[in-house]
Amino acid sequence: QVQLVESGGGLVQAGGSLRLSCAASGSILSANAMGWYRQAPGKQRELVAVITSGGSIGYADSVKGRFTISRDTAKNTVFLQMTSLKPEDTAVYYCNLGINLVYGGNEYDYWGQGTQVTVSS
Repeated sequence: QVQLVESGGGLVQAGGSLRLSCAASGSILSANAMGWYRQAPGKQRELVAVITSGGSIGYADSVKGRFTISRDTAKNTVFLQMTSLKPEDTAVYYCNLGINLVYGGNEYDYWGQGTQVTVSS
């Protein structure tokens, strides 16, 4: 019914930048809150940034001032611009979207497949 496709991960040196994208397609009536999570080896998945349908934004303290989340609501796409990357940002990054389907009903939670971000020192 809904597919999320992430792109933009890769290997970068410390201090570098990457831009992640997550595009949703399918039987979408509306995409509500959109967020990015990450999971490093041996650690729990953590929230990195979130943007609501109204444009409110929140960031984890560890990325404030370095990462910027944005969205293209018409294209059901969310972005994460990452700058001043640090080795501790190394993780698999997942997008998460709250989506209302065209069939009606409750909001459903969808996850992207994950994209690896590796920051070398």
